[in-house]
Amino acid sequence: MTPTPDTPASIPQRKFSVRSTLKWIGLAALFLWSLAALTLVAAKWIDPPTTALHVERRMQAWVHNKPYRERYDFIPLSQISANFQHAVISAEDGRFYQHHGFDWHQLEIAAKDDMEGERTRGASTITQQLVKNLFFGTGGSFLRKGAEFTLVPVAEFVLGKQRILELYLNVVEWGPGIYGADAACRAWYATPARSIGRERAARLAAILPAPLKRRPERMNSYSTVILTRMRQVGW
Repeated sequence: MTPTPDTPASIPQRKFSVRSTLKWIGLAALFLWSLAALTLVAAKWIDPPTTALHVERRMQAWVHNKPYRERYDFIPLSQISANFQHAVISAEDGRFYQHHGFDWHQLEIAAKDDMEGERTRGASTITQQLVKNLFFGTGGSFLRKGAEFTLVPVAEFVLGKQRILELYLNVVEWGPGIYGADAACRAWYATPARSIGRERAARLAAILPAPLKRRPERMNSYSTVILTRMRQVGW
C-alpha cells in the first residue's frame, strides 16, 4: 500500500525535507554575511561605487516612473572641512570616538524614552548607519537588524574610526539623489565640502535624520543645538 501523507512512512521524509531546506537557508545566509564582511574589508582601501540605499532610490524612481539624477562624488576626508565633520558627529553620534560601534548609553536613554512614550532621538551610531546604508537601505526588518548587529563590530575592527567617518560622509543621503558631503555642499550651497562654514555645516547635518523631507534653510532650531554641542566639546 502506498503511504499516505498521514502514515508513519511519510514523516521521516517530511522531516528530512524541512531540515534540508533550513540547512540551505542557513548556508545562503552565511554566504551573504561573509560577502558583506569581505566587502567591508575591501572598503578599507576601495571606495564603494554604489550602496544598497542608492540602488533602492533608483528602483523607487523607476517603479514610480519619476525622473532621477544621482549626484555622488567620493572625496577624501581631508577634503571635507573639519566644521562639517564635527557638525555631523555632533548631530548623529556625539560619542563616536568613545564607543566601539554601539552606544549603549544612548540605547539605554532611547529605551527609557520608548517606555515613557517620549522617544525624541535615535540611538544608531555612525557605524551602524554606515552598515545600513551600504548593505540594507531603508529596510527595518528584524533579520536586517540582526545582520547589522553582527557586521558593525567587523566594520569597527577592519575600518577604524577615520575610514568609517570618511565612508559615511561620502555615501549618506542629503536630499533627493544627493549622496555625500561634497555633493550636498554643492547642491545646497554651491560650494565644495572643504570650504563649508560652521553654520552651513550645522544646517546640513540637521537634515540627516530625514533628508527627503528637510531643507537646510528651515533648520534654524536644530542647527543651533548642533552648534552648541560643537562648542561644548571645543569644536
